[in-house]
Amino acid sequence: MAPPKQQQPPFSKDERVLCFHMEMLYEAKILDVQAGENGEGWQYKIHYKGWKSSWDDWVPQDRVRKFTDENKDLAANLLAQFKSLQSGKAGKQPKKVGGRGANGSADLSSARGSEERTGAGTVTQSGRGPRRARDFDLENEDNFHNRPSIKLPIPDHLRGLLVDDWENVTKNQQLVPLPHPHPVDEILKDYLNHERPNRPEGSASVDVLEETIAGLHEYFDKCLGRILLYRFERPQFNDYHAQWIAGKDPHYKGPCDTYGAEHLARLLVSLPELVAQTNMDQQSVNRLREELVKFTAWFGRHAVKYFVSEYETPGQEYIDKARTT
Repeated sequence: MAPPKQQQPPFSKDERVLCFHMEMLYEAKILDVQAGENGEGWQYKIHYKGWKSSWDDWVPQDRVRKFTDENKDLAANLLAQFKSLQSGKAGKQPKKVGGRGANGSADLSSARGSEERTGAGTVTQSGRGPRRARDFDLENEDNFHNRPSIKLPIPDHLRGLLVDDWENVTKNQQLVPLPHPHPVDEILKDYLNHERPNRPEGSASVDVLEETIAGLHEYFDKCLGRILLYRFERPQFNDYHAQWIAGKDPHYKGPCDTYGAEHLARLLVSLPELVAQTNMDQQSVNRLREELVKFTAWFGRHAVKYFVSEYETPGQEYIDKARTT
């Protein structure tokens, strides 16, 4: 019997592609291809067009995009969004997130302070290589490297769910039903059980995985009441917070066993700003980003399972309370 044919990588050596680097999406060329860790996915050595070879880097597959007109148009739209934000026009200009206009639906960052980032930039309209924008001060490579930040590529359908979430809460005045049928604790444990077998037992990569999941748990607990809620959700949170303090229900002791996927997704798009405020060195930030990219991709693939299918509509008493909170 002939041996099974090995699956081919979706991108090939010398292929012209687009590749995410921090907040920008650049034209690039694939220099080399290799299988990912533990045979999962592919890794690509990338040369960014117009950049010195010192910027060549091995990147995971989820940072690479086909060099198609559709992806170039997407990159151009993202650049326009970024320029709008930089000029202080965010919330005044239409903004596309997950394929939707922002008039009344997509300006998530202004609605809750910091919960939506495009996570991408662009190539130039002419198709030439990236011109590093003055806004990023990329000509100063030392300053660029010293920025302790992460930029997470959020899957498009997950962005769409975030937009739906925003509309349900802020426009339709509905709430995520709580306690959530799939709380954050369950999601993080499911991912840990999925990913741990892919790591060598007792290895440093297992330690990093467990630390990352523990960190997400802690960040969610601390950030939920501070930055992850819309105003309309505040009375609901206050009610559950009082129950947590009183210890009335041993099954629901805090945010991670009460809230679920919708608020966890909000945390993911807030993480870049949160990490930028830490004192982590760039190497640690890069490693953290790798772990979060893997988690975000897995989370996006299982969104149908973890997100609720319907929001609940509260009574008039709650609506009146939310208006005065």
